[in-house]
Amino acid sequence: MHHVPRSSGPLLDRIDPRGRIVAALAFSLLAAVANRPATVLAALALAVLGTAISGLRFGTVLRRLAPVNVFMLLLIALMPLASGGRAIGSLGPLHYGEEGLRLALTIAVKGNAIVLMLVALLGSLDVTTVGHALNHLRVPDKLTHLLLFTVRYLDVLRREYERLNAAMRLRGFHPRANGHTYRTYGHLIGMLLVRSLDRSERVVAAMKCRGFRGHFYLLDHFHFSRCDVPFALAALFSLAALAWLEWL
Repeated sequence: MHHVPRSSGPLLDRIDPRGRIVAALAFSLLAAVANRPATVLAALALAVLGTAISGLRFGTVLRRLAPVNVFMLLLIALMPLASGGRAIGSLGPLHYGEEGLRLALTIAVKGNAIVLMLVALLGSLDVTTVGHALNHLRVPDKLTHLLLFTVRYLDVLRREYERLNAAMRLRGFHPRANGHTYRTYGHLIGMLLVRSLDRSERVVAAMKCRGFRGHFYLLDHFHFSRCDVPFALAALFSLAALAWLEWL
């Protein structure tokens, strides 16, 4: 067995990926069930601190937060219109409720805290390392394989879609809001599914020819080291503090 080398880069890159995954999962669960404003804000502060320690670039973090916050802005705009409670404004017959706004803001802060912590703890891990760590954590092989193959072949499917789309445009196709466009995109999706199924059968056959029997054989293994002790203590203290704020 070979020892998995630790990175000499940012501090978090030297931590055992298994500990990072467990810490991220525990933090996400605590942040999701938190209701008190102090707990939610503390979770966001911890996530910001973790992102700062991770060494990720500010632009990278913003790009990963952008899709989440587009949805959160829609939530903040629409949820108060459908909620009761004291009205703080009106839009024609619709009233903008204070209770709905408070709930939408709480959800937005929770979502940003969870995504930030996931980016901080797991953003620098490649998918192979994540699959390896999940295998060590006794996650079922089928779920681990599903993750690995999904990430591996998403780019393959994207390239296949771009190739088919380019072929359509070379034949004079211009999308419009009419039945022909809808039928064409339906045929495109159907062809993409058919080719995906054909490729999956060829991949399975190739793996079986190479001796695949339902699981990957691991040559390298993770080891708990001295670098992991401060991280484990800090994670336990932070999670305990969040739980104390919420329930005590």
